Amino acid sequence: MADYKITLLKGDGIGPEIVDQAVKVLNKAADKFGFGVTYDEALLGGCAIDATGVPLPEETVAKCKASDSVILGAVGGPKWDDQPGNNRPEAGLLGIRGALGLFANLRPSVIFGPLKSASPIKDEIIGDNMDIMIVRELTGGIYFGERGKSEDAAWDTEKYSVAEIERIARVAFDMAMKRNKKLTSVDKANVLESSRLWRKTVIEVSKEYPEVELNHMYVDNCAMQLVRNPKQFDVIVTSNIFGDILSDEASMIAGSIGMLASASLSGGKLGLYEPIHGSAPDIAGLGIANPLATILSVAMMLRYSLGQPQAADAIEAAVSEVLKTNRTPDIYEDGMNKVSCSQMGDLVCEAL
Repeated sequence: MADYKITLLKGDGIGPEIVDQAVKVLNKAADKFGFGVTYDEALLGGCAIDATGVPLPEETVAKCKASDSVILGAVGGPKWDDQPGNNRPEAGLLGIRGALGLFANLRPSVIFGPLKSASPIKDEIIGDNMDIMIVRELTGGIYFGERGKSEDAAWDTEKYSVAEIERIARVAFDMAMKRNKKLTSVDKANVLESSRLWRKTVIEVSKEYPEVELNHMYVDNCAMQLVRNPKQFDVIVTSNIFGDILSDEASMIAGSIGMLASASLSGGKLGLYEPIHGSAPDIAGLGIANPLATILSVAMMLRYSLGQPQAADAIEAAVSEVLKTNRTPDIYEDGMNKVSCSQMGDLVCEAL
């Protein structure tokens, strides 16, 4: 029987609550599908600053590297707003991505049938089966470029190498090959030198994938097209900052940012799995957070890192079934059962 070691980075705000529900569901899936899971916990973000003075302790990096995969809740909150930039909770998040070599961020935007009414987009625009995969470069670009400030100015530098673009492009093309063989590369090549290199490099990589239909789109147009006609997209590949913005937009098309999972992958099997939403400190401890994005992140972990696709499919099916009649407050509609964070975890386990 396979036995997997998972490091839990519960983080701040609602992070511990949603991770606890994801663990509950993962344990249920392990029982059902016959594999073992052991856990180790480590500190990241504001809780790490409180305990150790830094957002990413060396012990956390070591534990993550020694595991098969990592589950992250969320980091940050107003409590740490006065920390200098290199010691804010978010610096820990950027740091762990770099330390583990997590250069590819997969953010699916899938609309569950029961949640179509929660989308701000009309039914006829969404269609019956909107399913977009955003592949975001995660360890380069403006978030990792040279930065600085003076008394009356501040700057952040967008920089990409050919090698960085090639490796994320191959991840996206490989993903497209497994789906509908259609890839949209998003840039701002009419203005930015880094985007011109991005487009040129993606075109070169496309020669290795003659079956994939490649098209290019400026980021401002892509933002418009996502709400105008999201069904035109299958796989989108883009830079760190553009992917960050576009995936949040896509999350609302799907009904709620509380529903979107993500996977951050290295060149091997190790991955970090987290919801795309933040730590929501205003509702922390109230028991009303939506754990489904974290639970769906566990499904992605089972599929991409642990080699358990049947368990992944079962969790996604269970979530879809539960949503027919049960909702946390962020996605609640009249006539549904309003449930707490822990109750939602229990219901998904029951559906499994």
